[in-house]
Formats: sequence, structure tokens, C-alpha cells
Amino acid sequence: MNETLVIVGAGRLGRSAHQILTTAGHSVVLIGRNTAIPAADLTWLTVPDRAVSDAARAVPKGGVVLHASGALEVDVLRPHEVVGSLHPLMSFPGPEKGLPSGTVPAAVAGDDAARVAAHDLAKKLEFSPFTVEGDRRLYHAAAVLAGNFTTTLLVQASRALAACGVPEDDARRLLAPLASESLTNTIALGADALTGPVARGDELVIQEHQRALDGLEPQLGELYEALTKATRQVKG
Repeated sequence: MNETLVIVGAGRLGRSAHQILTTAGHSVVLIGRNTAIPAADLTWLTVPDRAVSDAARAVPKGGVVLHASGALEVDVLRPHEVVGSLHPLMSFPGPEKGLPSGTVPAAVAGDDAARVAAHDLAKKLEFSPFTVEGDRRLYHAAAVLAGNFTTTLLVQASRALAACGVPEDDARRLLAPLASESLTNTIALGADALTGPVARGDELVIQEHQRALDGLEPQLGELYEALTKATRQVKG
């Protein structure tokens, strides 16, 4: 007998997961968070963090309940007896714009039976599950540092390049190969992948960068100063 699966939350992740599962031939029901939730063997809440608790209270008792939050503990899903989480460590722009390419790591946590259910769901989604047992705040902060702040850095770098007369849309495209190659090298080499003035100890260049960015926009100067300090620590 096939297990029933309900995804609650028709946002970018919920719609993407629904498309992946249905394309692979799996039976799944996708509903909005303001719709009555049917009973199911497994219910996955892909709603915003602020809505997880209310959504959990609306889930009929008896099945496994998972949330897709990176930051929340699984106890927010109590008093359901079997609770856990499945959080894809990836950005989802929505199926209309495209699905992530390559392997999608997905963090699993919760009660024993919930972890088994989360692993099974991850496999159906063709995600690569791994277990997170520590502080959820640190796990989610790591995701934000690697994911969200990468976007911030490229946008801010593009603004600096645009100030030299390069159109900002072109600036992002021109900087992308450097950013991508640096990331690839860092995955393989860690801190040994560092290049540039901090790695070389070229303090005069760093000082000139700082003056130029301070003059262009104070917040860019502050960002450069903070990242230079952090890079010195990484370099050791």
C-alpha cells in the first residue's frame, strides 16, 4: 500500500518539490497553507517559519510531520508524536524559473521514525540527505553565510565595478567566472585557495581599496574592512 504524502505550502519550495515528485511518478498532494489539511502518512510543511506552528496545529493527528525550516527546532511541531525536519540546503527560485541543477544536500533531524521518513522523502526528491543534530541556529547561520551572503557579495562587488563605468548587469556577468572559480577552488583546497592582496600581504593595495570604497559609499568600505579582517583570520 502506498503511503500518502501531503505538502503544505505552495511557495517556491513546495511547488518545486511537487513538480519533482510528480515528474518522477510519485503521488503527492500540494495545498496552500490556508486550505484544510487532509490526514496523511507524511505531512511536510514548506510554509514560512512564522507559519509553521499554526500549520502544525492544523495537521490531523496520526502521521509523521516534518517542517522545511532550517532555523526551527522540531519541537515546534509538538504535540504530534513523530516530528522532524527536512531542509534542502539550496535556493529554490520556483519551478517556473527552474529547478536546482546537481545534487541538493538536505538536512534531516527529529525523532527516529521521522528521520527515516525524511530520508525516504529526500531520496524520492533525489536530494542527498545528511543528519544535523547540533544547534539549529548555527546550521542555519552557515547556510545564510554560504548562500545569502554570496549574493550580497556579488551584488556589492558589481556596484563597485559599475562605478568604474561598467553597466551593472554586465558587471555581475563579468565577475561571475571569478566568483565561481574561487568557490570551486575553495571547495577543493579550503583556505589554501585564497589569492589576492590579503594572501600576499600587500597592505598598500588594501589601504588604497579601503580609501576608494570609503569614498564611493561608506557601507561598501565597512563591508570591505570587515571582510579583510575575516580573511586575515582565515589565512591564519
